[in-house]
Amino acid sequence: MKLRTKLKVAFIIMAALPIILGAIAIYIVINRELNEIKVTYGIERDYRFSDIYSPGAILSTMTDSVYDEIQKVAITDPDKLTDPGYIEDVSSRLNTKLSSMVVMQGDSITYSSSSLSKEQLKDILPDPELAGKLGNAGLYKGGEYQTLVKAVSFKDRKGGDGAVYILTPMTQIIPQIRNLLIEAFIIIIEVMAFTSFILYFWINRSVIKPIDRLRLGTQNIKNGNLDFEIKTVNNDEFGDLYKDFEEMRLRLNKSSLEKEKSDKEEKELIRNISHDLKTPLTAVKGYVEGLRDGIADTPEKQQKYIITISNKVEDMDRLIDELTLFSRLDTNRIPYDMVKINVKGYFDDCVEELDMDLGAQDITLNYAFHGDESMEIMADPNQLKRVISNIVSNSVKYKSPDRPCVIDISVFDEGDYVHVELADNGKGISMKDIPRVFDRFYRSDESRTSPQSGSGIGLAIVKKIIEDHKGRIWVDSVEGEGTTFHINLLRYKEGMQLSLPDNQMKTKKKKKKEQKEQKDQKDQKEAKK
Repeated sequence: MKLRTKLKVAFIIMAALPIILGAIAIYIVINRELNEIKVTYGIERDYRFSDIYSPGAILSTMTDSVYDEIQKVAITDPDKLTDPGYIEDVSSRLNTKLSSMVVMQGDSITYSSSSLSKEQLKDILPDPELAGKLGNAGLYKGGEYQTLVKAVSFKDRKGGDGAVYILTPMTQIIPQIRNLLIEAFIIIIEVMAFTSFILYFWINRSVIKPIDRLRLGTQNIKNGNLDFEIKTVNNDEFGDLYKDFEEMRLRLNKSSLEKEKSDKEEKELIRNISHDLKTPLTAVKGYVEGLRDGIADTPEKQQKYIITISNKVEDMDRLIDELTLFSRLDTNRIPYDMVKINVKGYFDDCVEELDMDLGAQDITLNYAFHGDESMEIMADPNQLKRVISNIVSNSVKYKSPDRPCVIDISVFDEGDYVHVELADNGKGISMKDIPRVFDRFYRSDESRTSPQSGSGIGLAIVKKIIEDHKGRIWVDSVEGEGTTFHINLLRYKEGMQLSLPDNQMKTKKKKKKEQKEQKDQKDQKEAKK
């Protein structure tokens, strides 16, 4: 559930739940208390809800049974109404019904259980002559007294007029209604507390806890710990936030690992470059000192020293060129000049050029083309040639000293791809090193004491160029037998365009724009002439 929906539901619960629960609870309490009133005061009629906030009807009906009894006695046996024992019994029963009893004979009050004085009673009580006319409804006396008066007239044994009055104060609160109000107040408190607890539990579970988990995650990141996971458990805004946070953490972790790897590679690069530059520099220094000190005392020795110095300088120059090239390739700052190339013609020329160089080193180069001679690819000829040259030079560098070096170049047609194989019979690569041969600055020869040591970026350059051509490169090797490099290049199809890295696309657009501006300026100058 979305957070916005949760807030709406929370508002509805906060508004509706107390009303619903309170209404149900109060309804139950009211019915229970009304039933208690009926049982306690011996009332037969059923009460309505309106009787709760207007209890006059309850107070009136509570004395109905006693009134009916007194009225019956006044007709059948009026002398009982002057009997003290009977009067006390009736009075005690009226007392339980929150009422009092007054008996008058003539103008005198002969009995009273009311707390009012006789003078006050005379102000309230109607004349005995009117008592028989009041009926069961009684007479409401307002003002200071707020009393409901019911009266029954009778004739005593001497024939004198008398009346029995039932007085019910209307300002009093029935105990059950008092209990009802107290219970209603307690129910409202409990319902509000229960609703608050439910809302707190829900909000704590759906809002506070997710925020705490995110806060814990941010603290981990703050402390540099990126090896944790925040699992998405909710399908809401927090769930989306968790996904974004987890993606951010993974990217930060990846970036951190890449930076750590990059720092390690840079340190390794500095160490490698220091060694690779120091070795030829030491040799150059030694030969220069030999020339300076006259050790090379013949023209032949001097010529040999100079050639050696030149070769060492070329090695250093080549190393610096490789580093510069890789840096530019890695940041996409070398623009590729993509053109449509006939595969057979290109590899025929490339092999012919390589064969001349390898032949001078007594290395056999075999070449075979298997496929359609019209097959074409989209590629940068110069960069692709660099790939072939780097792999071949790598084969020469790691040739076996026990047998003549043989290099085989084969081209195959594989439908959507042109497959190129470059195989040699050199030392081979161990199984543990194969997965890392294309890593930057990685070399299996960690001792760096072999004569074949290099910068460790040649194959990384090869992989970068092939991937920029949307191709794929991998290697198979058996240690002690030889190595085979496999290259897959996309075969050209009509309308095919090879997308370049963004930086290179921007560079090309900028170059075209500059060329257009230069042409426009030239045209304007010619037009003025």
